[in-house]
Amino acid sequence: MTPTENAAACLTAGGVIAHATEGVWGLACDPNNEYAVQRIIALKGRDADKGLLLIAGSAQVFAGALSVVEPEVRTRVLASWPGHVTWLLPGDEYPQTIRGKHTTIACRVPDHAQARQIACTFGGCLVSTSLNRAGEPPVMDYRQALATFDNLVDYTVPGEISGYSGPSAIYQLDGSIVRAGGR
Repeated sequence: MTPTENAAACLTAGGVIAHATEGVWGLACDPNNEYAVQRIIALKGRDADKGLLLIAGSAQVFAGALSVVEPEVRTRVLASWPGHVTWLLPGDEYPQTIRGKHTTIACRVPDHAQARQIACTFGGCLVSTSLNRAGEPPVMDYRQALATFDNLVDYTVPGEISGYSGPSAIYQLDGSIVRAGGR
């Protein structure tokens, strides 16, 4: 099997993986697997009220959330994907552990071919949050991922970030910036 197929099989079995994204390494799992989601929250030492980000291989995965968004806003969101841009979309269809204390969900179709392919091979969206403990800098390369998290995850996908510096920008639907992204 390819690394992408191994990652998708691990995710399907309820595992947690480490993988490269645009600007940092990430932890990923099936957002509908409560045990895996809780593992990620515990691995990061993250406040569960913060919620988690979802990535997908295509915008079609987020069609339900996008269908209730104003057409001109939907056009803006779709024009930014694939990209290093995360949008806060209506999130009623996702579990509370993904939304945290929010009514929205952070969604992105990443500008990272391997991350998109993992999500496509898995067959849906994935939790994808930076590979680091809360308050620490994110992991930036494969060797660091292996050294710091390989024994804590079920699979580390060989790969590289795609040239951005840092996490994605996060936007509200009105266009206001919640977090500036690295370029």
